[in-house]
Amino acid sequence: MPASRKTAKSSRSTRQRHALANKKKSTSSAKKSTGAKTSRWSHHVMETSDAMDIESDIFKKGNAQEIAQSLKRSSEHSKRRKGTPFQSAMSMLNFYINRAGRNLSKTRRGTLDQAKKRLREAFGRKP
Repeated sequence: MPASRKTAKSSRSTRQRHALANKKKSTSSAKKSTGAKTSRWSHHVMETSDAMDIESDIFKKGNAQEIAQSLKRSSEHSKRRKGTPFQSAMSMLNFYINRAGRNLSKTRRGTLDQAKKRLREAFGRKP
């Protein structure tokens, strides 16, 4: 994506981004399976919401400390958030855990729960 277009996207309001996303969705090719349509809503949320900008594949890293530090760093530097950095980081972690659901292994779920504790510690919150 060209740099000029990328900066223009971030300066748009949430309503404008949603309108553009819906416009693209309605003008795209006709035949889509219903499975693909329903599984893409979370991608739409990640692209258009004001949650925050995060590193790609952050939740697939092996270490809870790395996940927590990366989320903290991303939430403090992001201009796409409405709440406090702590709220944004924790909401993104919860969003990922909730979307993964039963597809998340017990060990991965444990690592992400540990990342929540580390994130609270990193922001000086009570565990």
